[in-house]
Amino acid sequence: MNYQESREYIDKITREIPSVLGLDHMRELMKRLGNPQDDLKYVHIAGTNGKGSVIAFLYSVLSGAGYHIGRYVSPTLYSYRGRMEVSGSRISREDFAAYITQVSDVIAAMTKDGYPHPTAFEIETAVAFLFFKKENCDLVLLEVGMGGNLDATNIIKNTLLAVLVSISMDHMSFLGNTLAQIAEKKAGIIKDGCRVVTARQKPEAMQVIERISREHGAKCTIADASEAEVLKESCLGQTIRYRGEEYEIPLAGVYQKENAVVALNALKVLDELGFSTAAEQKKEGLRTVNWNGRFTVICKKPLFVVDGAHNPAAADMMAASIEHYFKGKRIIYIMGVFADKDYRSVIQKTVHFADRILTIQTPDNIRALPAGELAKTVSEYNPNVQAMDTIKDAVEEAFSLAGEQDVIIAFGSLSFIGEMTDIVENL
Repeated sequence: MNYQESREYIDKITREIPSVLGLDHMRELMKRLGNPQDDLKYVHIAGTNGKGSVIAFLYSVLSGAGYHIGRYVSPTLYSYRGRMEVSGSRISREDFAAYITQVSDVIAAMTKDGYPHPTAFEIETAVAFLFFKKENCDLVLLEVGMGGNLDATNIIKNTLLAVLVSISMDHMSFLGNTLAQIAEKKAGIIKDGCRVVTARQKPEAMQVIERISREHGAKCTIADASEAEVLKESCLGQTIRYRGEEYEIPLAGVYQKENAVVALNALKVLDELGFSTAAEQKKEGLRTVNWNGRFTVICKKPLFVVDGAHNPAAADMMAASIEHYFKGKRIIYIMGVFADKDYRSVIQKTVHFADRILTIQTPDNIRALPAGELAKTVSEYNPNVQAMDTIKDAVEEAFSLAGEQDVIIAFGSLSFIGEMTDIVENL
């Protein structure tokens, strides 16, 4: 396959093979590929909100310190290949196509032998492991796709550090109906004898994490964001003081203080595990981190913010940031969500800030909720809503409605934010 054919192959699998949790298919697939994942070391990150930000902080610091670091994240906003990177370089089109060809040949043999067809995420994860092994990474930062214990990424054995960001109610149909049940699944990434860093969780989740850590003989460090102080802030970034040191962070959002504290604790543990970074390297890495789409300003007049508030916990965080930065401002929303998310809760937590709401449907995604259906639900809470035909139409309408002092906020699914950013930059 060439690159275009390999992408079409993945898109076809996405449409035809539903997401599943379980490691049986992944074990068979990786065994037939020679188990490349067993030759690598990992920081494995699970939780509900903040995984990508914590990985971005760690990636920036460790790569800046000279380590050859692999990063696997999803979804990505601006480049599909950006989900698999090594020290700042995305997987090449040629390598991706070659690995997809290799994996597809193995899958053909698997299905001929009676095994079920792997999902798109399992295939992408397999490609990532092949890529990271070829690159001979010192360490791989690996983001869980969903849950933890049965996620395709959890086939790994050499977890040096398991990181658990904030855990809240999400993917309940897969993970459970209580916070304790969800925490049990997410803490399934903890391996015997590894180290654990967790954000300070709600009590029912914290109890589960501490119990599972004990059961695996895994020393657990709690990263408590209340120990950090915000010295200055704006919607363009913030400076925090933590344990006597000051850190500049070019990411807005009230939740980024917690993510930075989790990352700093993870770096302290990695110091002890042989991946040491100097104090100035930590500061420089946080100062230069790049992680777009999380309360990110993409235009200043009028102010245009994009944010991946796609579940109730993320909606709480976005609402807190709106209160913090834009109290009293006239706000226009552009909103698009996936049908399988708890979008009604997202609506309830956010719509009261908006003067006008424009709904869109995320293009080319079978999970996307139609704009009309979303507008109908929004209208139950705020009547000033209008369904738009395209993202471009929504952006143009938002700019026509907004004065220079107003704020446009686009949020919901992360999958449309890259396209929206391109549209805004080219207007």
